[in-house]
Amino acid sequence: MTTLTTGLPGELPEKGGAHARGYNEAGGAQMYELLKSINEPSELRKLERPQLHQLADELRAYVLDSVSKTGGHLSSNLGTVELTIALHYVFDTPEDRIVWDVGHQTYPHKILTGRREKMPTLRQLDGISGFPRRAESVYDTFGTAHSSTSISAALGMAVAAKLKGESRHAIAVIGDGAMSAGMAFEAMNNAGAMDADLLVVLNDNEMSISPPVGALTNYLARLLSGRLYDTAKRTSERVLRSVPRVWELARRAEEHVKGMVTPSTLFEEFGFNYIGPIDGHDLDALVPTLTNIRKLKGPQFLHVITRKGQGYKLAEEDPVLYHGPGKFNPSEGIKPAAVAKPTYSQIFGEWLCATAEREPRLVAITPAMREGSGMVEYSQRFPERYFDVGIAEQHAVTYAAGLACEGMKPVVAIYSTFLQRGYDQLIHDVAIQNLPVVFALDRGGLVGSDGATHNGAFDFAFLRCVPNMTVMAPADENECWQMLTTALALGSPATVRYPRGAGPGVAIGKDKRVLPLGKGELRREGKRIAILAFGAMLQPALAAAEQLGASVANMRFVKPIDAELVKRLAETHELLVTVEEHVVMGGAGSAVCETLAALGLGPKVLNLGLPDRFIDHGDPAKLLASVGLDAAGIVKSVRAVISE
Repeated sequence: MTTLTTGLPGELPEKGGAHARGYNEAGGAQMYELLKSINEPSELRKLERPQLHQLADELRAYVLDSVSKTGGHLSSNLGTVELTIALHYVFDTPEDRIVWDVGHQTYPHKILTGRREKMPTLRQLDGISGFPRRAESVYDTFGTAHSSTSISAALGMAVAAKLKGESRHAIAVIGDGAMSAGMAFEAMNNAGAMDADLLVVLNDNEMSISPPVGALTNYLARLLSGRLYDTAKRTSERVLRSVPRVWELARRAEEHVKGMVTPSTLFEEFGFNYIGPIDGHDLDALVPTLTNIRKLKGPQFLHVITRKGQGYKLAEEDPVLYHGPGKFNPSEGIKPAAVAKPTYSQIFGEWLCATAEREPRLVAITPAMREGSGMVEYSQRFPERYFDVGIAEQHAVTYAAGLACEGMKPVVAIYSTFLQRGYDQLIHDVAIQNLPVVFALDRGGLVGSDGATHNGAFDFAFLRCVPNMTVMAPADENECWQMLTTALALGSPATVRYPRGAGPGVAIGKDKRVLPLGKGELRREGKRIAILAFGAMLQPALAAAEQLGASVANMRFVKPIDAELVKRLAETHELLVTVEEHVVMGGAGSAVCETLAALGLGPKVLNLGLPDRFIDHGDPAKLLASVGLDAAGIVKSVRAVISE
C-alpha cells in the first residue's frame, strides 16, 4: 500500500500504487480503529494531539469509502477533513456553534457527530441529508445548501448569545466559491460594525487568492492570532489614538507589513482581524491557531488554504469530475459512462452552440454552474461570449438585463432553485423593462438526492404572476430545443423550464421553427376525462390515459395558457385533470382554473402536483410515486374522483 502525503496543498500523491490512503491494491478498506471510537466531538477532544493525524487519515479514507458506495459530493469533503477535526477539537461543540457554507463540505462533520453508521443511507430516501440539517442533529446548527448564508446566520447566533448573556463562540466556515456572493459581504460589513465575537473561516480551495503557504505563513498566522500580539495591538491603539498623526502612521505601517505577507486589507476594512493564510491540511498549524483565536474578542477572519480532493489522487487531478460522482470503485476511479440518452442540460448546451454560430449577439451567463448547465463546449468555443459570474445570482440577472439594453441576446442558464435568489432582479430589472432575457431554467421539479433545498418546486407560481413573462415547459428533447428557439425570438422575457436528467428519448430536429405562442396540442383523444399535462408529466399522463380512456393535452405553455384548448376540453369532457411536477398552489393547474373561471365554465377539475410540504431527498422515480405523480398515482387519483 502506498502512503500518500497530506501535507501542503498542491502536493500530489506519488504516482503508482493505490489512489488513496486506506486502500490496498485490491481496493479493500482499512480498519477504522480510531475513528470507530469517536461517536461525538467530546470523545474527539480526549485524544492526544499526535493522534489527530491518524484520525485524519482514517476519516479521509472513510469519506472516500462511503461516497464511493452511495454517490455524493466527494472533492469538497476530502478537502475539509483536517479543518473539521481541528474545529471540533478546539471548540466546545455543540455549545459553540459551527455554521457550514456551502453545506456539501460537511461529510467529515457528520461522521464525527454521531452519523458515521448512517453514511450508507446518505442522500437516499429516509436516509441522512447531504447537507447540514437542524432536524438531523444538534451539531447541525443551521441548515445550509444554498451558498453564502453562513456569516449572516453565525452573526445572528453570536448576537443572540450576547443578548442572552451566554458565553459561546459562533464560527462560520465559508468556502467553495461562496465568498463571491454579495450576501457574504453584506454580512461581513454588518458584523464588523457590530463588533460581535464571530469567527469567519474562509476555506479557500480554489487558490483564487495566491498567498505564500508554508512554514513562514503558518508561523505568522499563529503570531497574529496570539494574545501577546492582540494585547500589544490594543494597548498601542489606546496610546497612539491620542496622537492622531502618529496613530495614522502606525496604522499604515501595520497594514503595509501585514499586506506584504497576507491579503488582509480587504477583510480588515470590514472590521475583521485577518489571520492567515494557513495550510488547512496541517493540523499542527490549525489547532494552535484556532486555540489562540478562541481567546480573542471581536470579529476574526481566518484564511485557510485547502485542496479539493486532498488525499485521493484522482480527485486532486480532476476535482470537477469528482465533485458529485455516483457510485464507483475507489481503486479504479470513475469510468466513462455508457452512451445514454442526452440530458436536458446537454441539449441546452447543444442548442446554445448551434444558435451562437448563426447569432453573433447571443451571450450566455451562468452563476457558477457551467458543468451542471451543459455549457462546457460553449465556453470553449465562444469564450468571449461566455460569462461565469460566480455564485451571484442577483448580479447574473441584472447583468443580463444590461446586456439586453444594448441589443445583445442574453441567455441565463440557471437552476430553478437558484433563480429564487434573483427574483427581485427578474421583476424589477428584466420584466418591468420588458427586456429580452431568456432564462434556461434547469432542474425544474424534483431533483432527487439533493432534496428540498434544490427541488425546483415553485417556479411556475413565481414566474407566471410576473407581467411580460412567457413560461414554457417542454415535454421532450425536441420540444426543449424548439422552446429555446421560440424564447430567443420573442423579444421579451421568457423562461424555458426543464427537468434534471434525460427526457423520453425523442430525436431533436434542430430546426429553427418557432412554436405558436400560447398554443398546446392534443396528443390523445378519449372520452369523459381530459388530462392536461405540463412539461415532463406528459409521459406518465399518456400512460395513465391508456388505462382511463382519457384525452391528453400537451399544454406546452404555462403562460400564456392555451385558453382555446382549455375551453374545448372543458366543453367536451366531464373531468379535467391537470398534472404538473410543481406545487399545486399557484401552479399550472391554478392557471387552468383561473382560465375556466374567466370563461364562465365550471367542469369538475382535479389538480395533481406536489403537495404543500417540502419533498425530501431520494430516488426521483420513488419520490414522484410517493406523491402520486407516476402513471399509477394519476390513475388512482382520477378513479377516486370519478367514483365519488
